[in-house]
Amino acid sequence: MKLDNVIVDKSKAFALRVVKLYKYLQAEKKEFVLSKQVLRCGTSIGANIKEAIRGQSRADFSAKMNIALKEASETEYWLELLHESDYIEEAHFSSIYQDCQELLKLLTAIVKTSSSNYNS
Repeated sequence: MKLDNVIVDKSKAFALRVVKLYKYLQAEKKEFVLSKQVLRCGTSIGANIKEAIRGQSRADFSAKMNIALKEASETEYWLELLHESDYIEEAHFSSIYQDCQELLKLLTAIVKTSSSNYNS
C-alpha cells in the first residue's frame, strides 16, 4: 500500500470521527462554537490531502500537504481545548487525540520529504 493511500484512508477515518464528535457535542453537550471549529479543521485535513494528490505540480502537492499539516495542528489545539474544558471525557479524548497525533507525524514526514525533493 502506497503512503498516499495510507494518509488518505487515515485522514478520511479521522474526519468521520470528527463529524461524530461534532454531532455528539451539539446534541449532548449543547456546545456550538468549539465544535464547529474542530469540525471545520478536522475535516479539512483530508480534503487538502485529496487535493494534494491531484495537484498540478510538485509545488502544488507540497503546498496542499502543508495546509493539511496546519489544519491537523489546529485540530489538535481544538481537541485539547474541548478536553480541558470538560466537553470531552478522557477516554474519548485520548483515542481521537492519538489519531490526530498520528496524522501530524505522517504529514510532517510527507512535508519534509516533499520539500526536500522539491528543493533538490
